[in-house]
Amino acid sequence: MPKIAAVIVAAGRGTRAGGSELAKQYRTVGSQSVLRRCLERFAGCGLVGVIQTVIRAGDEAHYEDAAAGLTLASAVHGGETRQASVRAGLEAIATDAPDIVLIHDAARPFVSSDLIARAIAAADETGAAIPGLKVTDTIKAVDQHGFIGETLDRDRLRAVQTPQAFAFAPILEAHRRAAREGRTDFTDDAALAEWVGMQVRVFDGESGNIKITHAEDFVRAETMELASLADVRTGTGIDVHAFGPGDHVTIGGIHIPHSQALTGHSDADVGLHALTDALLGALADGDIGSHFPPSDPQWKGAASDRFLKFACDRVAARGGRIAHLDLTIVCEAPKIGPHRDAMRAAIARIAGIGIDRVAVKATTSEQLGFTGRREGIAAYATATVRLPWA
Repeated sequence: MPKIAAVIVAAGRGTRAGGSELAKQYRTVGSQSVLRRCLERFAGCGLVGVIQTVIRAGDEAHYEDAAAGLTLASAVHGGETRQASVRAGLEAIATDAPDIVLIHDAARPFVSSDLIARAIAAADETGAAIPGLKVTDTIKAVDQHGFIGETLDRDRLRAVQTPQAFAFAPILEAHRRAAREGRTDFTDDAALAEWVGMQVRVFDGESGNIKITHAEDFVRAETMELASLADVRTGTGIDVHAFGPGDHVTIGGIHIPHSQALTGHSDADVGLHALTDALLGALADGDIGSHFPPSDPQWKGAASDRFLKFACDRVAARGGRIAHLDLTIVCEAPKIGPHRDAMRAAIARIAGIGIDRVAVKATTSEQLGFTGRREGIAAYATATVRLPWA
């Protein structure tokens, strides 16, 4: 097998995307940044040995968040142009001496493992290959006054994508030569390769391999993300805890002064326990007791945000997304209303979702049952998650 490297170009500002001061590669689609999605595609394909990211100076903190937990080469800073940034990435991996390098725009977060594999195979065969899509619209060439000069034969036209794949040594030398000769006008690496006389093959790209450039592209990306998570599931959770001596209760991650405390092996946060079970139920992944048994002393007095975060991480590990969390607290006292929004904010923070996806409600049991007798508190939770079809 040839030695494969990838250069991920993420040094642009992405100003055409609008809507945020944050560069587009660090903005989120679903629960992940554009760059994180891109890096995970290359890291998870199993074919690429070295992944070299090129970033803009000053974006280090954003990059560290996007790259957390992934095995990557240390990022390098890019230049004023995409061409300069690509060269910086190529120079950074020159000592690794890969056989083939894939050059990919971070703004294409939906690149598939199949496309990566086909790019490698095409470059291994020809030395230079790029993915392209057949053009379906009629294309007109116009003059400087806007009049049609020519109708182009669309059967010969392709809309070019990345990753573009090349034998490493020739494309590195092509970039070095362009730098020596002051050529900075190449719009992609294939154009530069053509300039030095390399023959570049076009293979079939993917319609889903979209490039995020404008604000409407984020809308399209969100739509694609939701379409890929078509397995919508709902889980429920119920928890109860009795009152005991103390001066506060913890519900929904919030400490509330009270004449009693809730008793339990952990911090007895009845709300977070119910939400944890609801998420695990949606995943068909046991319950809170099976993952955090009360018989295990390490969980004695533990903060329940750890349990909820564990369940949220299980959703993410399945490639899923939390769509909504709904929590109902049943008690005579303390009053939940004054703390409702603080609970929503705490739960949203733990789950990594917007507060508009968290509902907290409260009711009494009309003095009936153990809650009505003020012996304890009950919580009922529902979680809706979206998962990819297995």
